Amino acid sequence: MPLPYLQDLRHCAGHDLDGPLAHTRPVLARLKAAKGRGEYAFLDQPDRTDDLAAIEAAASDMRRFGTVVLLGTGGSSLGARTLAALADGGGGFWPKGTPRLIVAENVDPFGFERMLATLDPADTGVLLVSKSGGTGETLAQAHAILPWLAKAGALAPRARAITEPTDNALARLARRHAIPILEHPPTLGGRYSVLSVVGLLPAAILGLDIRALRAGAAAARDAALEDPATSLPAHGAALAAALVHKGKRTTVLCPYVDALGPFAQWFAQLWAESLGKGGEGTTPIRALGTVDQHSQLQLWLDGPADKLVTIVARDSRDAGPRYPAAALADASLDWLAGRTMGDLLDVSWRATAETLARRGRPVRILTIRTLDETTLGALLMHFMLETVIAADLFGVDPYDQPAVEDGKKLARTYLKGMGAGG
Repeated sequence: MPLPYLQDLRHCAGHDLDGPLAHTRPVLARLKAAKGRGEYAFLDQPDRTDDLAAIEAAASDMRRFGTVVLLGTGGSSLGARTLAALADGGGGFWPKGTPRLIVAENVDPFGFERMLATLDPADTGVLLVSKSGGTGETLAQAHAILPWLAKAGALAPRARAITEPTDNALARLARRHAIPILEHPPTLGGRYSVLSVVGLLPAAILGLDIRALRAGAAAARDAALEDPATSLPAHGAALAAALVHKGKRTTVLCPYVDALGPFAQWFAQLWAESLGKGGEGTTPIRALGTVDQHSQLQLWLDGPADKLVTIVARDSRDAGPRYPAAALADASLDWLAGRTMGDLLDVSWRATAETLARRGRPVRILTIRTLDETTLGALLMHFMLETVIAADLFGVDPYDQPAVEDGKKLARTYLKGMGAGG
């Protein structure tokens, strides 16, 4: 299968990648040798078929509801958001005949209560997602929503839990209410779990082709590991490493596609939590097309020269409404006459890239012909591989997140100290 995206580094000329690229060879060889052996679980997800029947059966059960609420956070939610955006176009435009997906991530009591006030428990399904089964925020949400859901009857037909196969708090809660449990792969880190049941169950509920998602990911993986000289993720990781040595410690991901807005947020967690250790890593910034031309671009152009900007663009020429000259009725809009909205989007990202390059700011461009399950699966795998390869170049472990545990422990200590009734 040919790759459904292209990577253009022409606007990064002048940054020598030979040294970092040479250092990617051992990690690519290690990843290629490990494929299929279970050492790096994210590599093997695209080839799995043993879990598809259970995912599709659960999705069929959930599709009878008008709304599905997913309770999870971080890796348990951002992948689902990313895939859901392919179904709703990134703007909440749900296809007819599929449920609306609400992802409740933050333990904001005001937003949570407002959500429940707008929903009917008889027409709502719930997904409870936590790899460890001990995520405090998700458990707090679960204990709040299940009594509300029970107003409509037994919980078992209305809820599903996703957690690893251990005796954890979420598994015990699910068993107590006879809620079916789908197994989260125990060796798969949450931020790498988008191609597992964590992302694929919400995707299947929304009618997406989950086999095509995995097929696109498999194609990107195999192409990346086949030849270091042509590996697109290796070149991306080498670029990041080369730029760090020149003081560029910020990486901007700016898709010019509404449906990839959540993808940029997914990337931000993956990159930040995987690489930000021991003083290493670069800070991710998520942006969106022409929106951020009118908000962040000034900083990218004229602020600190510490950024790599990655633009993700889709072929949009000749797409969308066309503007006849007679209909514009304004001479100052002659530049729009005869053009389409897609033409405007196309020249917008091209002009942004060119303007940044003229200012000496490195710009990488990823272009896609169309956005479908195959393309999105390939992009997800690309950035997971790029992150893991970059971690090797930075000398950090891409699979742990030791620093955040201190805050979790302290929050629970504070909560215990509040006393009864707050």
